Amino acid sequence: MGAHESPVRRNKLSAAEQLEGFSDEERQSVEHQSRPSAALIHETVRAEGESELDRRTSALLLSGLGAGLAIGFSLIAEGLLRAHLPDAAWRELLTPLGYSVGFVIVILGRQQLFTENTLTPILPLLYDRKAETFVQVTRLWALVLFANIAGTWIIATVLAQGPVFPPEVNDAFTEISRESISHPFAVTLLKGVFAGWLIALIVWLLPSAEGTRLWIIILITYLVSLGGFAHIIAGSVDAAYLVLIGQGSVGDYVGFFVPTLIGNVLGGVTLVAILNYGQVATEIHG
Repeated sequence: MGAHESPVRRNKLSAAEQLEGFSDEERQSVEHQSRPSAALIHETVRAEGESELDRRTSALLLSGLGAGLAIGFSLIAEGLLRAHLPDAAWRELLTPLGYSVGFVIVILGRQQLFTENTLTPILPLLYDRKAETFVQVTRLWALVLFANIAGTWIIATVLAQGPVFPPEVNDAFTEISRESISHPFAVTLLKGVFAGWLIALIVWLLPSAEGTRLWIIILITYLVSLGGFAHIIAGSVDAAYLVLIGQGSVGDYVGFFVPTLIGNVLGGVTLVAILNYGQVATEIHG
């Protein structure tokens, strides 16, 4: 065993050593069916975070802009479902499925979404606590958040001012958007914590998801919508839409934006990044 062998590799060998007495075929079967360890998931996400920190500014801005535009499909899909489904109690259980559409596009399309970045670049920072890494994380967050928000305002402008959908769908957009900014600061912040927690968990779960990635994204983002949790990017489309149609003010937008941003960061960084790093810290540092 080499002197520079990774802790994750050593753990894997230790697990294999416990299969003494089994045939090669039996060992392969066990390894194939075994779930990835927490340390392996951590290293997978951390490697992705390090690659994101090294990306060029132009690439981050374009990817972030694309994500901000695409997340608008969450409002579009929700609005279409609300407008076309019968006005029954069960409609409120089906409409949130539309919210998942934008996230499926963004996450499977590998576009930069700010709330995913409350986990991926934070793991390299926790692993390598240097000022240089902190500056890289700050740069990544600023670029992606700026590009995401720019994208949400562009798509909201198209929805608000373009003759894309009939009046009943636009009315549904308005109803959904009002629900996004209808809570006081403290409630919105807490709802933001839940949303940040859940979206960052998607990133943590995907490396071990294999063929179920789509369903994990749909399930968790459906829960975010069903629970009325506040997501800074998806919610920005809603809040910007209200401002652009004259049903909300810039102050309403800021009143949504600030507590949601704080809550999303707290939920993603503390409840996912730090806790999951803590459980594997001794393994990955040897």
